[in-house]
Amino acid sequence: MPQPRELTVELPALTVSALAWGPEDGPLALCLHGFPDTAWTWRHLGPELAERGWRVVAPFTRGYAPTGPAPDGDYRVGALITDALDLCRALGSDDRTVLIGHDWGALTGYGMAAHEPEMFGQLVAMAVPPIGAITETVRGNWRIAGSQVLRSWYTMFNQLPAVPERLFDRLVRLLWRRWSPGYDGTNDLARLAEAMPDRAHRKAALTYYRHTLLPRGTSRRYDVAHRAWLDSPQVPTLYLHGADDGCMSPGFAERAARHLPDGSEVDVVANAGHFLHLEQPDQVNARIADFLNRPGGEPSAG
Repeated sequence: MPQPRELTVELPALTVSALAWGPEDGPLALCLHGFPDTAWTWRHLGPELAERGWRVVAPFTRGYAPTGPAPDGDYRVGALITDALDLCRALGSDDRTVLIGHDWGALTGYGMAAHEPEMFGQLVAMAVPPIGAITETVRGNWRIAGSQVLRSWYTMFNQLPAVPERLFDRLVRLLWRRWSPGYDGTNDLARLAEAMPDRAHRKAALTYYRHTLLPRGTSRRYDVAHRAWLDSPQVPTLYLHGADDGCMSPGFAERAARHLPDGSEVDVVANAGHFLHLEQPDQVNARIADFLNRPGGEPSAG
C-alpha cells in the first residue's frame, strides 16, 4: 500500500498536520475523519483516488495529534467547518474540490457544503446522515428512535467530567467492537493511541460531544459556520451507510435522500458496520470513484 506524504499547514486558528496522496497539481479531495478514528482511516481510499489523478489530503482534525488541541479551546462543528475551509483555501482548492467525510467528518462536510457550496463540486458522506434525516426518522419511527437511544448512550457518557478521559482506552475499544462487529480494529486503535498521547488530546476529542450538546464555544469567528451544520448540503452528495452499523441505525439511510439535492445518491453497503470504508474498502472505493467520475465529476486520470 503506497505510503502517504506528511503535510503541515499553518491555518489562522492552529497548525494542522495531514496525510496526502497523489499529484500536487491534481484536483483536491479533502478527506475528514471521525471519532474514534484518525486520518489513517483513509489509507485505502487515498491511494485509490491518487491513482485516478486526485490530490488527496486527510487532516488530523483539531485535538488529534500531530495536529494537537485547539489553542482557542473551541470544538463546535462550526470550528471544524472553519478549519476545513481554511485548509481548502491554503491548499489552493477550486470548484472541482470534493469533500469526503466519515462520522464527524460527514457532519463537517454537510456544513461546508451548506455554508460555502460554491467552493465544492461534490460531497461523499458516510455513516451519519444529514441532521434533517435523523430528525425526520426519529419523529416518524419510534422503533428506530428507541433503538438509536440505546446506540447513542456514549454521547451522554462523554458529557461526564473527567471519567471518559480516564476510561478512554476501554471506551474506544468497546465502541469499535460494537460499531463494526467482526472487524479487527487493532491497527486502527494503535493509530488512535498515537493521536491521543495524553489527557489533553483525549479531552479535546471528547469535547466534540460536549460542545455539541452544550455549545459553549469561545470564538465568535465560528458562529456563522456553526449555524450551517444543521442545514442540508447544496452540492450533489453520495451518502453511504453500513448495513450492520452499530452506531447509527441503517434505518436513517431510508430518509437521507429527502435531505440531499438533485444529483445525489444513497447506498447501504452490505456486510459493513460503522467503519464501512475499512471493512469493505474495495466496494466503497469503487462506489466513490464511480460517483466522482460520473458526468460533472472530475474525469479519471487513468
